[in-house]
Amino acid sequence: MTAPQPSQNNNPALGIFFVVLGMTCISVNDMLIKLLSGDYPLHQMVFVRSAIGISFNLVVLQFEGGFAALKTDRPFAHLMRGLLIVVSNMAFFAALAVIPLASATALFFMAPLFITLMSIPLLGETVGPRRIAAVVVGFVGVLIMLGPWNAGEGAAGTVWVLLLPLLSAFTYASMQILTRRLGVASTASAMAIYIQGTFLVVGALFWAVAGDGQYAGTVEHPSLQFLLRAWRWPDDGDLVLFLALGGISAVIGYSLSQAYRSAPAATVAPFEYVALPLAFLWGWMFWGELPDAQAMGGIALIVGAGLYIFMREGIRRREVATRRPIRRW
Repeated sequence: MTAPQPSQNNNPALGIFFVVLGMTCISVNDMLIKLLSGDYPLHQMVFVRSAIGISFNLVVLQFEGGFAALKTDRPFAHLMRGLLIVVSNMAFFAALAVIPLASATALFFMAPLFITLMSIPLLGETVGPRRIAAVVVGFVGVLIMLGPWNAGEGAAGTVWVLLLPLLSAFTYASMQILTRRLGVASTASAMAIYIQGTFLVVGALFWAVAGDGQYAGTVEHPSLQFLLRAWRWPDDGDLVLFLALGGISAVIGYSLSQAYRSAPAATVAPFEYVALPLAFLWGWMFWGELPDAQAMGGIALIVGAGLYIFMREGIRRREVATRRPIRRW
């Protein structure tokens, strides 16, 4: 397979366009999943949206080299990338059944700070005191945000639910490092198809084990109910939302893969923050959710720390995810 020319991997305007498009679609996707989380199982949504999404991606693939573009000499790396994004999505969506959309989204934006930390052992980078300080500030923001929830009553206040968006951020950051490494040898549609295929397999496995809802009666927590309840045919009004999830999924997979192939991560990643004001908007419009002053303080620290790290990367003309080989490969 012919590798893309260097100019295809150094187009900031194209990268920014695709990341804004992708993050807008992600925000709408999260809002729809939260709307449906009280009636349908998560693995059903994952399976249906991926089945629809992969059909769109297969069409786009025909304009990017056809089925030959799916051939790769790094199948294990693509499998790992797919599994990482599946874990990231499942963890985040499970959290949405319990916590406000804006809070979950803000906690997810620990991803750039995780990238900074992972660059030390995985990429051999030297991280200076300023970026280390920014990471510390971000973690302080997390602790501040967890405060109001720790005081909550019942299962909704358990700490492990609050850790789900952080797990999502960590696995997403790991996936983005792999994306940058694979981008020079794989088309955006091919990488999106690998991910959609992984979602399909995971959704099918969940259906085989828990699709009849046999385990839902053994748990009470809303997040676990969301994961384990039985599949059922969507209501007429909800069927349109399921179809929308599929179409949006196709755009997300292609857009984010294309964004990180088109420009350095340090250029593209700050624009992912467009998802945060959108999360505030959806939370307020559909559920009347507005973070209190303490939560807003934590959100400000997390966002500020992430943006500072990207600013430092821009000054130093270095990418968050470098092009140096990752030794685990």
